[in-house]
Amino acid sequence: MTNDYEQKNMKKSDIKFTIELDKENIPEKIMWSATEKPDGALAETKSISVSLWDHEQMNTMRIDLWTKEMPVDQMKRFYVDCLGGMAQTILNSTGDEFMATEMNNLCEKLAEHLRREAEQGK
Repeated sequence: MTNDYEQKNMKKSDIKFTIELDKENIPEKIMWSATEKPDGALAETKSISVSLWDHEQMNTMRIDLWTKEMPVDQMKRFYVDCLGGMAQTILNSTGDEFMATEMNNLCEKLAEHLRREAEQGK
């Protein structure tokens, strides 16, 4: 538990997502901003994926959103990139080379799958 002095001197950073929905509650536009973003302005994105660890329930809560206009091939690439980022994070934070390597191996397989799909015009 932190005391009042520590709380007053803790750096805070905010991340904000603004989602514009159509009448069926499907995202049409996703905007984001963050305290650490150099210009601090809202920027548009086509997809977000946020994971939160619930330490009481011992499970992960997820928010995955994408706009109607996001192409399927870009969505697949987005998730391969997310998995690759998680592999690097697990290596940096835990030093578990086995998990990082296995995750990266999966990324390589998935990237090859996406290359084949692109060649076939899918």
